[in-house]
Amino acid sequence: MKITLIGNGMMARALAKGLIESHEVEILGRDEAKLEKLKEVIPEVEVKVLDDIEDITNKNIIFCVKPYALQSVAVRLEGKANLFISILAGTKIESLKKHISAKTYIRVMPNVAASIKKSMTTITGDREAKNVALELFNSIGKTLWVNTEAQLDIATAVAGSGPAFLALVAEGIADGAVKAGLEREFSTYLVQGLFEGVAGLLEKNHPAVLKDSVTSPGGTTIAGVAALEEKGVRDAMIKAIEAAHDKAVEISKK
Repeated sequence: MKITLIGNGMMARALAKGLIESHEVEILGRDEAKLEKLKEVIPEVEVKVLDDIEDITNKNIIFCVKPYALQSVAVRLEGKANLFISILAGTKIESLKKHISAKTYIRVMPNVAASIKKSMTTITGDREAKNVALELFNSIGKTLWVNTEAQLDIATAVAGSGPAFLALVAEGIADGAVKAGLEREFSTYLVQGLFEGVAGLLEKNHPAVLKDSVTSPGGTTIAGVAALEEKGVRDAMIKAIEAAHDKAVEISKK
């Protein structure tokens, strides 16, 4: 299947890196310099500057621009796409239909791990395109089909914004090791291995079970857990998801 990515930002680049192994990929963007750099990184991808009207008739589109750029990019597109997939946070299918014509519409929320084929992608939209969308995004990681766009907005806060939240946690753990006296190179390497191992364990264990399995009475782990609870880390994470979801809802009302 040939995929046309519209947009030349970080997510378009991540998706192109993951999809190019199993699909023919082209990228349309308005920033020629970014397109040239992207071509250097992924030489197999086709790139084209979107500086005129582009015919999208029968194309399979993944729309990767920012929500505020929907209208300005849509006016450059004509024709009726075969499949239109949008990664725009908070932008409803009803709104997409007002600007772009397609046979079927899908909304997805992948994340930057698509570049290494480890994305957690949430999907919803027209059910006749469900299997195609699932197959496409299963090629770059795991997928979850949800029944409503409201559920996808919640998933956006978790899997879409989540890498940034976990990156803060990873950075904090590494900084803690450095403060205790470990070299930055060692602390970073340890955190990388830690996240990889925990990801595998979470596939088979509930987080609470995993926590309890390494928490001995009077030990080092419970001392650290107590410090985290004292600082409200669990509440902070809940509020982070709520804030990200609230923003997605706010965007959907514009």
